[in-house]
Amino acid sequence: MRTEHANNRIVVDPKVCHGKPTIRGTRTPVAVILGHLAGGDSFETVQKQYDLPAEDLRACIAFANEERSGPTPEAI
Repeated sequence: MRTEHANNRIVVDPKVCHGKPTIRGTRTPVAVILGHLAGGDSFETVQKQYDLPAEDLRACIAFANEERSGPTPEAI
């Protein structure tokens, strides 16, 4: 089953990259893009290296935010 996220730009498909979130139409994992950005690479550098529009990079960040902002565990 395929799931789409972040404005339909991020997909999770068990048949692609072992079900890790990727940018739609590519095999580029979201984690790879986030790693480059967290490591200090500019949007422009990542865009050129992976041939992606800025909207895809923003979708990766939005996806990470959605995942991080999920349900908060209850305090014990």
